[in-house]
Amino acid sequence: MLNFSSDSAPACHSKSYQRPTSQEKWALKKAQKRKYSGIQKELPNKQQFNGPKTKDQQPTEDMEEEDVPTHKSPVRKPAPKDAAKALSPETLKPAQRFKAQTKMTPKSKHVGEHKGGEDSVFIKTSSLFRNNPDIPDVHRPAVTQLKEKVFTSDSFAELDLHPHLINRHSLYTNAVFLGSVQKKTIPVLLSGQDAVVRSQTGSGKTLAYGIPLVQSLQAVEPKIKRGDGPLAVIVVPTREPFTWIVPGVLMGGEKRKAEKARLRKGINILITTPGRLVDHIKNTLSIAFSAVRWLILDEADRILDLGFEKDLTVILNSLNATGPPRQNVLLSATLTDGLSRLAAISMKEPVSIQVGENSEGINDLTPDPTTVQGKSDRFAVPERLQQHMVVVPSKLRLVCLAAFILSKCKFEKGHKIIVFVSSCEAVEFLLILFNAVLSGPKAKQQPPLSFFRLHGNMKQEERTEVFQEFSLCKTGILLCTDVAARGLDMPQVTWIVQYNPPTTPAEYVHRVGRTARIGAKGSSLLFLTPAEMSYVTSLANHNISLSEMKMEMILSTLMLDDRFKVRGKYDGKKSSGAPEQEVQERATVLQTEFENVVHNDNNSVQAAKRALQSFLRAYTAYPSNMKHIFHIKALHLGHAAKSFGLRDAPQGLVTAPAKGSNKDKGQAKASRNKLGEFLLTELV
Repeated sequence: MLNFSSDSAPACHSKSYQRPTSQEKWALKKAQKRKYSGIQKELPNKQQFNGPKTKDQQPTEDMEEEDVPTHKSPVRKPAPKDAAKALSPETLKPAQRFKAQTKMTPKSKHVGEHKGGEDSVFIKTSSLFRNNPDIPDVHRPAVTQLKEKVFTSDSFAELDLHPHLINRHSLYTNAVFLGSVQKKTIPVLLSGQDAVVRSQTGSGKTLAYGIPLVQSLQAVEPKIKRGDGPLAVIVVPTREPFTWIVPGVLMGGEKRKAEKARLRKGINILITTPGRLVDHIKNTLSIAFSAVRWLILDEADRILDLGFEKDLTVILNSLNATGPPRQNVLLSATLTDGLSRLAAISMKEPVSIQVGENSEGINDLTPDPTTVQGKSDRFAVPERLQQHMVVVPSKLRLVCLAAFILSKCKFEKGHKIIVFVSSCEAVEFLLILFNAVLSGPKAKQQPPLSFFRLHGNMKQEERTEVFQEFSLCKTGILLCTDVAARGLDMPQVTWIVQYNPPTTPAEYVHRVGRTARIGAKGSSLLFLTPAEMSYVTSLANHNISLSEMKMEMILSTLMLDDRFKVRGKYDGKKSSGAPEQEVQERATVLQTEFENVVHNDNNSVQAAKRALQSFLRAYTAYPSNMKHIFHIKALHLGHAAKSFGLRDAPQGLVTAPAKGSNKDKGQAKASRNKLGEFLLTELV
């Protein structure tokens, strides 16, 4: 295991030499002054070399002249040949020789700058591995992970379904065996009962209500015509789930005039977002619910989380006012108090269907909120999902994420990664940065890494195009916000990276549910800082268990990429230093590449500042029950800025001292004021 000690120093000279101690340095300095003292006394007008002495610099009776403190670098004086010979490298001890070499080496004017030339020598000056908090040992509470089996041994042929639904050439060609949630849900819905269905993401809930819906509608007599209007209303939280259900849709981002025309012609199965449906209820005369037989709320907990509770009330009142008695279905990966309340007001004696190792399968839905809350504390994850976490100091987060992406998408084959971040600005910033450094002209790889973005500020046409491109590609990286955490079925996603931790354990479950779908294998990785380690315990309280992945192991991937080799140091030969030392140097080269891209022009700097600003805003928005884990005061703002490629925290922001004198308290208040101003600033 690599040992990344913050006190380690680069091996900048041969192994036979040792770094001199402070005492040796002072001893050497005094020895050199004594050797020159005799020469200086013989020279006329000694003050022409040293300049006139001030009163404070005059030697006293108790102080020798060589011990007089000097505040300016001495002017170099001519020395005779014997003095030069006495100070030659051959006659000096190793420590003296090292001191002499450093004396004669002029400091570069562009220290720390990397111009990217093949022959340029990179001078390491970054403090990337210094002054970082210690990474504590991860103590994971022992938990019994709740896992659900996706498939059963029963086939669709055993159900009393229309032949077209189970035909090999139908839409469900590959669905040979019933999923667990389908086996429990389809018979209940075919019997006409209301149901609340809780099952893990990717288990086939859409098919569980889709088959009974189509089965019941095809059996209606007389035969359904388009002009009959909506017979089923399916409400989903966001626009992306419309990709595979397309009988007729109403959603934001589309032209309202075209949607009104479709409603006039007739839509038998209407899929919509809550806000758009309410808009048409208020403004479109041609919409009618007099024939609605089904109401399905897919991802119902997400609908409530997004604040659509009032819109749902409007929809329910409109359906109840004009429609006949209908069948209601609520589907979710989690069961919360809000869902229990929604079921109570919209359903009649609903059946609770839960899938899990210890679940009883089908029960009456309990009206007791405490019982429902107790059930919501235990989340189920896909059976073949491997969950990992890595503890990374703030300064190293950016290079660690980049190294992980390189390890999976460049040095391994066939991986598709979804990276969740906390804001739209961070998505845009990381896309520009990674395209420039990891997939730019210097990448020298065919084909280059493919980066995609998906967030709520994009136009609907862009989001649809990105969704389709990422779904079709064989390998790629999707940078996104939580807009992609619900209802999206992206094939062959192998890794979920949560670069910023989710606000709730339920959101964690929905994020990792984008992989290991329908019985496939998948993995997830959660980034945490040393101050956020308690989040592991919080997840364990909900029966979610994580295994630790070492940061050193991820960074060691940089040893496989010669782009980040220290130029001029190891060319044509193996490293003479410790492996962990070269890994640190390569990580520093990568960080410097990021910083050079950011500071290349003012637009890049402003983009980095906007991303940092949005990250800090999101950090202050964690719920109160998570503040002991995610608190803005626990952040080192300079280190956080480093993770966005900024060399300094904007506007001189510093971390406020926790305790101290009145002066410290004043500095703390000033720091908080600066932070508040920065969070409220509209950056260009």
